[in-house]
Amino acid sequence: MSLEARLGLLIAFVVLVSVALTAWLARIDAPPAHATLFALLILLPLSLLALRRVMRPITRYLRVLRDGVAGFRDGDYSLSIAVDRHDELGELATLYNHIGDVLRSERQELFQRELLLDTVIQTTPWALVLTNAQGAVLYANASARQLFHEGRKMEGLRFPALLEQAPETLREAAQAEADGLYTIAGGEEPEVYHVTHRRFMLNTREHHLHLFKRLTRELNRQELESWKKVIRVISHELNNSLAPIASMAHSGRLLAEQGRTDKLNLVFDTIDDRAQRLKGFLEDYARFAKLPRPRLENVEWTPFLAGLQAAVRVGLSEPPPTRPGRFDAAQIQQVLINLIKNAHESGSAAEAVTLTVRDEGGAFVLRVQDRGPGMSETVLANALLPFYSTKSEGTGLGLTLCREIVEAHEGRLVLANREGGGLEVRLILPA
Repeated sequence: MSLEARLGLLIAFVVLVSVALTAWLARIDAPPAHATLFALLILLPLSLLALRRVMRPITRYLRVLRDGVAGFRDGDYSLSIAVDRHDELGELATLYNHIGDVLRSERQELFQRELLLDTVIQTTPWALVLTNAQGAVLYANASARQLFHEGRKMEGLRFPALLEQAPETLREAAQAEADGLYTIAGGEEPEVYHVTHRRFMLNTREHHLHLFKRLTRELNRQELESWKKVIRVISHELNNSLAPIASMAHSGRLLAEQGRTDKLNLVFDTIDDRAQRLKGFLEDYARFAKLPRPRLENVEWTPFLAGLQAAVRVGLSEPPPTRPGRFDAAQIQQVLINLIKNAHESGSAAEAVTLTVRDEGGAFVLRVQDRGPGMSETVLANALLPFYSTKSEGTGLGLTLCREIVEAHEGRLVLANREGGGLEVRLILPA
């Protein structure tokens, strides 16, 4: 029976009792005041008893529903209601139980997803550190704990304080705003990391996510593949040049035997052209393979940069340092020329290609910046590999040669995309 029907029966019962009591009082000729008082004494308890009987299950169900909803608020979905009614309260209790089942199921599924996600994050070789706006570590996976805190827990510690114990390059990579490649000295060989930074809002609070991907093994594998590729490239180029040379030499011999010397000049010109092309091709690779050791000397920046600007168009964003640098001027100039030409070829406006030289105490930092499209993460991760090129006619040795020259000076070459578009290449040379 519905609640509306129950309340209707209660009202009908009270009305019938009132009518019967009024008729009885009229029959016994009771005084009006006494009749009214007597009717109240009879009707009031009866009405309260009937109302209590009707409202008791309603109150009980509402109390249970209140406790259950409070449990939902606190994340407790364990309370269910035994349904023994077929009215609106029973329907409400059934709906409540269904909502609880759905929430329990979703929480269990969410727990399983979180467990899976945590397992993936903890076992990934990427070092992941999540901090708040004040630099406190909110989460760090196993790789991050190993990289920054000797495998110990990092949550609750300040990330800048942990970075003070890290190598200088790793500290620079973690504090940088832009993504980039960083070579970190230490151990048996330098480690190469691709570093990514992301900022996002969570619960109206700013969070920072730092990702450090170790690329050393991948770079070594790519380098081996690159050397295999260069063998194929050299073999292909040799065959392309030697086959025509052999063919033209045979044709020249036949022409000489036939006395047709007027055709020999064409044969010799073709052989010379192929030989010169092969010579130039081999010289490019030999220059990379036989890079001479740098001849270090004190270099004044003003005349050095003037000579650079005479060779290639580039703007200086600020005055050069007064303290001289110490490097091989010819080699570093070649590096800068290659980088500036790449900046112009990126599609950047010519006036947006700039060079900055700063004296930062322990090192000179040279920045070549442009406003081209920048590099994708794939290109950024492979740009310094030998023979990796996105140009159809490129040899893939330009940036690799630049890196070899800078590292021969015990410096570092860092590539990073700029905010607002473009690429920044940093040459870090020891002072």
